[in-house]
Amino acid sequence: MLRELKILLLLIIVVGIIYWGVEPLAHSIMHPKVAPADYEFKDLDKIDLSKGDAQKGKKLVTENCTACHGIKAEKINPPMDNASSASSYGVVPPDLSNIAAVLDHNFLANFIKNPVKATELSHKFGDSNPYPMPGYDWMSDDEISDIVAYLASIASKNLSDKDVFTQACDRCHSIRYDKMVALTPDADLERYLGTKAPDLSMMIRSRGPKELSVFINNPQKMIPNTPMPRVGLTQQAEKQVISYLEKVGDSKKAQRDSLGIKIMIFFAVMALLAYAWKRKIWSDLH
Repeated sequence: MLRELKILLLLIIVVGIIYWGVEPLAHSIMHPKVAPADYEFKDLDKIDLSKGDAQKGKKLVTENCTACHGIKAEKINPPMDNASSASSYGVVPPDLSNIAAVLDHNFLANFIKNPVKATELSHKFGDSNPYPMPGYDWMSDDEISDIVAYLASIASKNLSDKDVFTQACDRCHSIRYDKMVALTPDADLERYLGTKAPDLSMMIRSRGPKELSVFINNPQKMIPNTPMPRVGLTQQAEKQVISYLEKVGDSKKAQRDSLGIKIMIFFAVMALLAYAWKRKIWSDLH
């Protein structure tokens, strides 16, 4: 009995060293610690959006935004088809129907004012390589506030997880597991980004929810100088994107987790039975 306890103690020590020592060290090297997600976007200017006038904003959007963007909620079609838009801009401009439902409103205001700063893509875009959308920093904060108010007034209040993903991600990313193809053709997207945008069908299993939450919130924290922009999703919208990726790429997760608990209980019971059987056998020999 004493010998068995010594062996058990040795196993506990070895496993403990590996689990609490070696594994965290390896993880820290492969996944360096980064700052947590910032859903307040503290680096951006705080624009007063409290007095935004949706009617004034509608006029401003019609005059300044519909030359590139469609607004299905208002029955405004985009001026070009996706292929033509991608060829002209490098990426298909988003439909604006639900943009204010998924983006933080202060981020959206800052994006309108200075898209390169808001998306943290100054390493990619400059004078020699301008961002596809011009900055509207010539507008007053009140006018930008009016635009955000209008976009918020037309946005749906009950978007599904897939709806949020579509609004936020499908201009660049495909989900083949759900038969969703990126709006921007691969050739244009590769020219625009400098690399292909990955299919996200299995991204939830390769990255995991925790890492994805930081990456979606600010890709530069995880991959410095990546061409993927900071999208500006609210925390709720980000949760819905990750939820959709889980449904598509890891639909059996809940079932697998519950089965894991049952297996651990089974092993514990079998271990007790094996020990009781061993005690019985050895008791006859001694």
